[in-house]
Amino acid sequence: MRGGARQAAMRQEPASGTRARARVVVYEQPLNERVRTLLRLEMLFHRTRHNLARSTPWDSRAALEGLLEIMAITGRSDLRSEILKELERLAGVLGELASDPRVDQQRLARVLGEMEALVDVLRHGNGRFGDALKDNEFLAAVRQRAAIPGGTCGFDVPALQFWLEQPAELRRGDLEAWLAVFAPVETAAELILRLIRESAVPTRVVAEGGFFQRNLEGGRLCQMVRVGLPDGQGLYPEVSGGRHRVTVRFLEHDIRGGRPRQTARDVPFDFTCCTL
Repeated sequence: MRGGARQAAMRQEPASGTRARARVVVYEQPLNERVRTLLRLEMLFHRTRHNLARSTPWDSRAALEGLLEIMAITGRSDLRSEILKELERLAGVLGELASDPRVDQQRLARVLGEMEALVDVLRHGNGRFGDALKDNEFLAAVRQRAAIPGGTCGFDVPALQFWLEQPAELRRGDLEAWLAVFAPVETAAELILRLIRESAVPTRVVAEGGFFQRNLEGGRLCQMVRVGLPDGQGLYPEVSGGRHRVTVRFLEHDIRGGRPRQTARDVPFDFTCCTL
C-alpha cells in the first residue's frame, strides 16, 4: 500500500471554494466481505434510528424490524474478532503516519485514541453481540414470525400488538435500550467506514460508451470503490471488482420496468478507490 493513500485520511486540506455544484449521488461497492458486512450494518443502524426518532406505531414497528435485522447479522460468532482485526490493522497503518509533517497530528492522535478505547471495549466483551437480548421472549417471538411474509399481524403476535399500543415514549425507551446493546459495533462500523472513505480523494474520469475499467496496482488492496455521479442523468452504475481490476457500467433506468441497458453516452464521473 502506498503512503499517499494512507495520508489522504489525515492530511490537512485547504478550505474548499464556495461555488455551488450539482448534487452528486455516491454509489459504493465493497470489495471484500468485511466491508460488505459493515456497510450493511451501517445502513440498518441509520434506518433504525430514522424510524426510532418518529412516534407512530408504524415507525416503532419499522424500527423493531431494523433491530431484528441487526441482531441477525451480529449473531455471527466471528464478527467481534473480525472487527477487532480491522481496527488493529487500521491502527497499525495510521500509526506509521506519526512522523509525517503533512499529517494533522492532533487529529491523528484523536482517531488513534478513539480506536484504542473501542478495541478495549470489544476485547472485554464476551460472546456474540446481542447476547444480552437472547433471553428476551418478546423479541424472540417477533423474530420468529418476522421470517414469514406478513407474519407479524396482531393475531400472529398479540404481544406485538399490545406493545405497539403503548405510549410512544415507552416504545422509544424500549427500542433505545435494545439498540444500546449494539453500541460498540455501531461505533466501530462508523469509525472504520469513515476512515476507509477518507483514505483517498476522487478523480474525474470518463466512462466511454458507458463503460470504464481500471486495473489496480500490484500490492494495493482496494477496500471499496466509490462512484460519484451528478444527479439527474437518468443513469446508475453497476460496479464489479476484485483484487486486480474494477469495472463500472452505466445503465439507463427504464421507468416502465424493462431491462436496463448500458448507455451509449460518454459519462464523466468521480472515481475513488479507497485503499486504507
